[in-house]
Amino acid sequence: MAILDVNIGNLRLKNPVMTASGTFGYGLEFSDFVNLEDLGGIIVKGTTLSPRQGNDYPRMAETPMGMLNCVGLQNKGVDYFAEHIYPQLKDIDTHFIVNVSGSSPDDYAECAARVDTLEKIPAIELNISCPNVKDGGMAFGVTCAGAESVVRAVRERYHKTLIVKLSPNVTDIAEIARAVEAAGADAVSLINTLMGTAVDIERRRRVLSIGTGGLSGPCVKPVALRMVLQVAKAVRIPIVGLGGIMTATDAIEFLMCGATAIEVGTANFIDPAVTIKICNGINEWLDRHGVESVKDIIGVID
Repeated sequence: MAILDVNIGNLRLKNPVMTASGTFGYGLEFSDFVNLEDLGGIIVKGTTLSPRQGNDYPRMAETPMGMLNCVGLQNKGVDYFAEHIYPQLKDIDTHFIVNVSGSSPDDYAECAARVDTLEKIPAIELNISCPNVKDGGMAFGVTCAGAESVVRAVRERYHKTLIVKLSPNVTDIAEIARAVEAAGADAVSLINTLMGTAVDIERRRRVLSIGTGGLSGPCVKPVALRMVLQVAKAVRIPIVGLGGIMTATDAIEFLMCGATAIEVGTANFIDPAVTIKICNGINEWLDRHGVESVKDIIGVID
């Protein structure tokens, strides 16, 4: 057995395989398929200060080698999570990480502060790709100033490991990564979904209820790998890589490009046990190549 543990800031993961927010529920939904304690971490569905109903249906569409979604962060709010979900998670021996979203820096900070009080939640993943209501719908994560404003507000009130999830819908993702690092992020995760659309030619209209959605799946992997490589050269903090990871080979590519850990997303909809298969596959590859620790392959691609 190779050594699989890695560190994201002060957070030690037993292995580098985590789940992507929005694709694994709260983890409990997958407990019939995988032993949750065998995962490095579980990033729960997007959580906001107040409950959100999400967008109207249809809000998912299949595309070649991927899928589009515009679910819209449907959730019952952070207080519901703390009161009803957290008690079911707190004694499971893996790291549960809350994906935090908001509509203003204050919203983000207040939500993060409430998660901060939950002893067994050691980290949050800050989703800065949500609509900036105060600035006319622009996403916080597409400008350095917007990204910094949210991270600084959260950093003042959140005291554990802070991972910032970056949007790929930008001109220079490395610039955004440097901005959030300077504002206090302990790590970055990338990429979030790419914006796309789908058309119904019989009805002569777009498929999704709001017209556009986030594209994920194998089709985005080459873009994600390129962005991980760019960010790895730009920041000193750890990177969590995601985007189209379906197999152990995919995961190893991200690690070699500079990711310390990875997240599995769309693949969970195809095979609910894929995370464990990926973790086992990484270990098998390391053993087969005589590599003692997964850390020895992180960032070997320049």
